[in-house]
Amino acid sequence: MRTLQRILDGGIVAIVRSADSSRLVEAAQALAAGGVTALEITLTVPNALEVIRAVRKTLDETVILGAGTVLDAETARGAILAGAEFIVSPVFKPSVIRLCRRYDKPVMPGAFTPTEILTAWEAGADVVKVFPADVGGPAYLKAIRAPLPQVRLMPTGGVDLETAADFLKAGACCLGVGSQLVEGKALAQGDFDRIRDLARRFVAVVRQTRAELEKSAS
Repeated sequence: MRTLQRILDGGIVAIVRSADSSRLVEAAQALAAGGVTALEITLTVPNALEVIRAVRKTLDETVILGAGTVLDAETARGAILAGAEFIVSPVFKPSVIRLCRRYDKPVMPGAFTPTEILTAWEAGADVVKVFPADVGGPAYLKAIRAPLPQVRLMPTGGVDLETAADFLKAGACCLGVGSQLVEGKALAQGDFDRIRDLARRFVAVVRQTRAELEKSAS
């Protein structure tokens, strides 16, 4: 699946969450300029589907655009029809996975315990979002990966510039990054240079860490 591979190759899913949707297209442009090309517009954003449509129209193929905080199949379908190319949820709902399979869209349900993670994977998840990842940190992710190496894990919550490399070294296939990348203060002030620069820094961490992992494995 090309969309999934592009997300995995990029290594970062930027979680765009804000109480004000008026500047989110500009935020998406800043993220793309910084090299982050997988964006998740959460459905807690006011007029989220309109934001998805606007970002899709503005950036087209430049980014892989997803919808987050999706809690049911009906909402997933609406997001896909609005232009979302992948679906993310904080929870595991089999109906959401079935809907995404029907539309051939990658789906990333949330789970935390080993049982929840394996259940979500066996139900058809493309990536399991380990949430909230800050509870156990990279050590918890590494512990999960040991008996479940086949499961793609995306830690979300607690991923910042200090922990990003450790999560990747623990086995994360990609990183879900929210307010540490799309800062609320920067959004409020219209400081899109700040968001672009943070994007560049996260991208640099992913590239450097992956290069180190490849070198150590060879």
